[in-house]
Amino acid sequence: MHHQVTDADTAVTVGSGDVPVLSTPRLIAWMEAATVRAAAAFTGAGQTTVGTAIRVEHLRATRVGGRVEVVAEPPASAAGRRLTFRVRAVDGAGELVATGEIDRAVVDRQRFLAAAPRP
Repeated sequence: MHHQVTDADTAVTVGSGDVPVLSTPRLIAWMEAATVRAAAAFTGAGQTTVGTAIRVEHLRATRVGGRVEVVAEPPASAAGRRLTFRVRAVDGAGELVATGEIDRAVVDRQRFLAAAPRP
């Protein structure tokens, strides 16, 4: 998935720093969204996935206007409910912006929502 960095994506705007470059929280959100799309192949009727762990290294700054491609590689096989995706982000110059892994668990949507505490 391709993204263009806007002012709304910067560390200054999201509160994770004081520089006007792509924030780590926004980058991680883009990476996690990529895993949601990739995980669809591992779910059946009534199932979804939820994020359980994130291990990401943000290696390179991307300025407003820069483009970032985010890719989530699905696991070779799905053993049980846990899925680990290798994720990476590359900028418009082909430079590695971030790399890591994101874990997701396959859950029954209705049971998961029923177990979530109400406010």
